[in-house]
Formats: sequence, structure tokens, C-alpha cells
Amino acid sequence: MTVHSPVLFLSDQETKVDLLNNEAIARTIVRLISGTSERPMTIGVHGDWGAGKSSVLEMIDEAFSKNEQILCIKFNGWQFQGFEDAKIAVVEGIVTELIANRSLLTNAKEEVKNILRRIDWLKAAKKVGGFAFTAFTGIPTVDQLHSIIDTVKSKLSDPATLATKENAEQTIELFSNLLKDGDSRSVPKEINEFRKAFSDLLVKAKIDRLIVLIDDLDRCLPETAIETLEAIRLFVFLPNTAFIVGADEAMIEYAVRHHFPDLPESSSSQGYARSYLEKLIQVPMRIPALGETETQIYVTLLLIGSRLGENSSEFQKLLQLGREALCKPWEGKGIDSSKIKDILGDKSADISDLLLLSEQISPILSAGTKGNPRQIKRFLNALHLRLQVSADRGFGDNIRADILAKIMLAELFLPPSVFEHIASSAAKKDDGICKELAILEQGDRSKEESKTQTEQSGNKEENLSEENPTLADWKTRPEVIKWALIEPKIGTNSLKPYLFVIKDRKNYLESRAPLSPKLMALLEKLSGGEANAKACGLELTSLSLDEVESLLQALRSKLLGSNAFSSKPPTIWGIAELVQAHPKGFQMRYVEILEELPVKLLGPWAAAGHEKIVTDPICKARLERLIQNWRTNGSTALKTALIAQPLGKGNK
Repeated sequence: MTVHSPVLFLSDQETKVDLLNNEAIARTIVRLISGTSERPMTIGVHGDWGAGKSSVLEMIDEAFSKNEQILCIKFNGWQFQGFEDAKIAVVEGIVTELIANRSLLTNAKEEVKNILRRIDWLKAAKKVGGFAFTAFTGIPTVDQLHSIIDTVKSKLSDPATLATKENAEQTIELFSNLLKDGDSRSVPKEINEFRKAFSDLLVKAKIDRLIVLIDDLDRCLPETAIETLEAIRLFVFLPNTAFIVGADEAMIEYAVRHHFPDLPESSSSQGYARSYLEKLIQVPMRIPALGETETQIYVTLLLIGSRLGENSSEFQKLLQLGREALCKPWEGKGIDSSKIKDILGDKSADISDLLLLSEQISPILSAGTKGNPRQIKRFLNALHLRLQVSADRGFGDNIRADILAKIMLAELFLPPSVFEHIASSAAKKDDGICKELAILEQGDRSKEESKTQTEQSGNKEENLSEENPTLADWKTRPEVIKWALIEPKIGTNSLKPYLFVIKDRKNYLESRAPLSPKLMALLEKLSGGEANAKACGLELTSLSLDEVESLLQALRSKLLGSNAFSSKPPTIWGIAELVQAHPKGFQMRYVEILEELPVKLLGPWAAAGHEKIVTDPICKARLERLIQNWRTNGSTALKTALIAQPLGKGNK
């Protein structure tokens, strides 16, 4: 195998290299915290998913890293999701980091012991799921602890009620240790004592300010997000503390509505979700979306940085040039290409293609991604990966980067019906041309020119005048017109090579006839999950074998086009119902479809549920061989689920 040049890959992880001029937001927060002395503070860094919140938090951490009187602790709620109660994870994580960073195990043994014991009480409140205690609704008293221990012991014979026997034994040990104090605890007293113990620990740590950076709350499930915010309340108003929370406001508001589902439908209650966040966050800072000019500057810096290296002296000069341009984005001027050439000298020829690509795709990329940096990076990654695969397959000059980029912009950001028509129309023609697109790209043609072209066409079916309904519809869509006017013009090019490149998402070059309206309606139902699929029973039994084949092929394409296999895909229910309605001849197809699924991505759902579908002995034998392969090469979750299945019973 020959290995060519490295494939471009733009990481969407947080970075200390500021390409978005968001450092201004970070500097403002740093000055705000530095100028408030002991005053407690909670600051929100808000923005859409992928807007750059994590990078802002990274810059804040970097700004304080050299100040020994300030300690920054980073907490990622998403990484802790599912491992433990989120409230306890936040509280214990902050305390543990503080102890570790200031060597307090040696210098403040009593204070450390005291704060850890307070945390044990908070853990006890959540340890047993059957007892509804939380840090804010109640902490068990001594009498209640005795009752809990007795209850847990009585359930040891059936550990499933307590998740695991080990969990039950740990619960008894924890509660028994807490009983050694013998004193009675109340909720206000315990919370106040925890806050006092934490304040004492801060004094021993000899720091002027503790800054906690909480990130990725908008990736968490609603319960985890709310519990993390509730944990912050334990620390709010403690002197010398500052919390900086990076989160998408809309996602947090959704989490609040999910947490309080019984709120009445009224104007006042609808604002409760926002009020909840505003009550906790004293200073909200929002990262704005990129405009068209900012997107072009960002894309230019991304592409050039990926080729020259972000640490190169030339790129650092370009970065400064980009920041200067970002100071006046309202003027609509990107980075001056002549200045780029002056900085790079002879190297400018190496990046001329990147400058052209940036100029071509930035306008529609800004609109399509709504100025979201992460979406921009993902588009550029997908573009370069497809170009690399095309080159390795030997497609050569048949694929141009600018044409592929324009097609991908339509594929990802235009209304699906528009791209479907362009792709399907081009695929059906011998010349690979979509005539409607060719006309649309010409822009403002005179009616006389349009009429002349129409008269020259002897085929009425090819009459593509302005009265063509598809063309008329496209002309009412500003995003379609804006995309069509982007260079290069592709309407007179054969799109077939490019449709082959993008067939990883859908193969438009297949010769299969489109589904009838009846089958399209069935496809929609069968793709809608268990209940919808089971409701199709009578309709499925009346299908002809040709209809079953067409429908099964459509379901297969839809299933394989998904990347979500950790939980049971809705389409699987439809495939199963269709095969059960027509078992003869299609059971093997069911097994073949299972064989096509990515074994490393399959969740535990795949371990069971096949016995009613696959009953033919030959098909069952092949299914069993597949399951044996899953036992060896499957994901951890799938192999764990299969362990519970006796050999030979994996299809049940």
C-alpha cells in the first residue's frame, strides 16, 4: 500500500490559538475576576454548540496559569455523566483538585478530614435510589440511617433491587461509618457546615481566588446538567470563588423545562427556564456567530494554518493580519491577499488554491452553518477526506475541489428536495447535467434569451423556461439563488463523477426505480420505530415480492446511512416486521443486513430479538456464526450483553 501526503484534519477540540478573536471575551472575563477581589461571582460563557466556548475557557485558564495566588480547576460535566450522581461528582471533584493542587493532605489534615466527611454525608443522601434524599431536599438523620441500613440488609437476598450486591454492601459500610458520630443532622446545618469547612480549606490553601471552569453542560442529559448547576449553588456566595460556566442557553433552558415538566402553560411559566439560569449566572457573556466576512477570515486561517503549521513564523504573522481584519468586520473586508503574498513570499504559490477555495465557499458556508466554527471545520474535514479518497482511487482530474465543495454545500445546507432533484436529474441523464441548475446559475437572463433557448429545443419535455415549476420554486428560495451564483458554475458540467464521490451518503447512480407513493408511505411508517412498524401488519402481507424487495432495499439504505447503532435503530423494527410478513426468501436477507452493520458500534440491543424473525435452519446457522463473530469482535457493550446469552442462544 502506498501512503501519500498526510490527510488534512481540523480538530474541533478547544484550542489556545485564537482564530475567532474570542480572546477579547476571555480578556474581559479575566479583568472582571481580577478586579473584584474577594467578591464571589458566577459568569456564563454562552453560545451555540461549537461556537468556541471551550476555547474561551481554555484561554481564561491560560491567563491565570502563571499566578500562584489563583487556582483554576476545570470540570467537564459530560465526562462524568453516568458515573456517579452529578452533584456529588462536582462537589468532590472541586474539593479533590483543591487538595491535590495545594498539598493540603500534609498541611491541613484536619480541614481535609472535615470537608471529606461532609461530602460523605452528601453521598449518603444519594446512595440508595429507594430513598429520595438530596443535598437540598433532605439529609438522613441518625434514626433514618438505622432504618436505611436495615432495609438494605433485608434486600441483600435480591441485590437487583439495589443495582448490585456490591453497591448494597458499600451503602451499609458508608452509613455505618456515618453513624459513628452519633449526632443528629439537619439539612440547613449540614449545608452551612459544608460551606464553612470549604471556606476554612480555602484559607489553608493560601489562594486569593478559586476559579472553577465548568464546560460541556450542553452535551449532558437534562438531569446531569441540572444537578451540576444545583451543585454550584453550594459554593455560590462563598468569598474568593468564581464559577465560569460554558453552556448553550437554549440547551440549559430545555433541561430546566425537562426537570420541571408540570409547569403550567402560561407566559410567566414559559420564562421560568430563563429565569432559573439568570438567577444562577450573574454575568452572562455570549459568543456571537460568525458573519460572512468573519467566516472567510476564519476559513482562510484554518486552511493556511493546516498547511503551514500553526506554530510557523509565517502563520503567526498571518494570524495577526487576520485579527486586524476582524477588528472591523462591518467593513466587509477579508484578509488582503496581496499582504498574504508579501508575508509568505515564495510560499504563497503553495497556498493559492486554499485562498481561492476560501473565497469561493465562505459566503454560503457562513449561511449554511449559521456562522458556527465547529460546523465549518467539519465541512472542511469532510471535503478534504473525500478529495483524498478520490485521489487514492485514481479519479485524478475528473474531480475538482471547487466543484466538489459547491456540490457538498448543496448536499449539506440546501433544502433536501433541491439537492435531491439536482442529483437525481443529473444521474438519469447521459451527459450528467441538470438543466434547471444550468439556467439558474446564469442569473438574470433576458426573457428574449430564455425564449430563444426554449424555441431552439424541439423536445417539449426539455422546455425549461421560467414557467418550469421546479425552477420557479428554486427562484423563491434566497439560499438556493445565493448558492447557485457561487463560482464555479457547475450546471454545464457532468455531475456524475461527483455523485460517485458523495455516494457514501446516498447512491444516486443506482438504476433502481423510485418507490411508488404507496411504498413511500410504508417506508415512512416502517422507519418510525416499533409501534409504527407493528401497525403496518395487514399492509405488508398484501405486498408482492417485487414490492417487498424494493421496500427492503430502501429500508436497508436508510439503516446503513445512519451512524447511530448504540441503541436499536428505528429502521430495524421495520425490517423485522417486513421479513416476518414475508419469511420465505427474505430471512437470509435479514441476516445479510445484520452482517453489514458496523460490529464495533453495535449496542447491546443486537444481542437478542432475532428468534421470531430467523426460523429457517440454514438462516439460523448463518446468524449463529455472525453472533459468534460479535462475541469476539463486537463492542464492549455488545460482548457484555452476549455473555449473558448461553452459546447457541444468542439469537433469542
